[in-house]
Amino acid sequence: MKTFFKWMFLIACSILFLNWNYFISSVLNFKQIIKPEGNVIEKRFDVPEGYKRFAVEKNSFGEYLKNLPLKPHLSKVYLYNGKEKQRQDVHEAVIDLELSKVDLQQCADAIIRLRSEYLYKQKRFEEIHFNFTSGFNAQYTMWREGNRIKVIGNKAEWFKQGTADTSYTVFRQYLEKVFSYAGTKSLSKELKPVEKYLEMRVGDLLIMGGSPGHAVLIVDMAQEVKTGRKVFMMVQSYMPAQQIHVLKNFNDPEISPWYYLDDKKTINTPEWDFETSNLKRF
Repeated sequence: MKTFFKWMFLIACSILFLNWNYFISSVLNFKQIIKPEGNVIEKRFDVPEGYKRFAVEKNSFGEYLKNLPLKPHLSKVYLYNGKEKQRQDVHEAVIDLELSKVDLQQCADAIIRLRSEYLYKQKRFEEIHFNFTSGFNAQYTMWREGNRIKVIGNKAEWFKQGTADTSYTVFRQYLEKVFSYAGTKSLSKELKPVEKYLEMRVGDLLIMGGSPGHAVLIVDMAQEVKTGRKVFMMVQSYMPAQQIHVLKNFNDPEISPWYYLDDKKTINTPEWDFETSNLKRF
């Protein structure tokens, strides 16, 4: 009997030891991936062991996304009204981008914001245009010439209000107008479906149009050198309007915030589940 209990004790100790080693290795890997001193996505997050980051073209949307500025490590996510987001367990980092004090920049709006900020920085003004849910095409080039948009019911139309103004302040006013009348439903219709999920690129979206709907943006990718297996990273805003943040991976915490790019039906994010058919591209 004593021998039996002795062996049971040794087995229990072995299991505890193995689990402890797994925990320690996960923590060490977590620390290896996350570099608290990094001030942009590419510098804050290392790739998993054996992986190499995707190269992106200079001045591309992908380069812009990988260099999004981050708030200090362990920063909280705040809402438009200055209150803390109710869930503080879904993010690995917070994008350091000013948020207006109105409840407008939600999920699709945040992606419209990032895409527009990039195009504005590149002076590709004619490419900044988004449809309202009604189908009206809100072009930034019209807005910067002094035109404004009047909305009555489901009908929107341009009218002349002032002189041309190319300032960043007026650009932000344009975006807030778009945020008011666009959303996942309209943005989803504008984008091109990506037929092969495994051909995901940096700058693609997972978007489910609807009321409610949701959208997240792929901001970085890497590939395992030996096997070719890919991983990707996502950012989101949510409801109510809140700071954009890098999503944690609850399913594979040892590589968080990276997600494996596998040919599976459902992609689980902390606050929404997507299907592979939801992958779209600008």
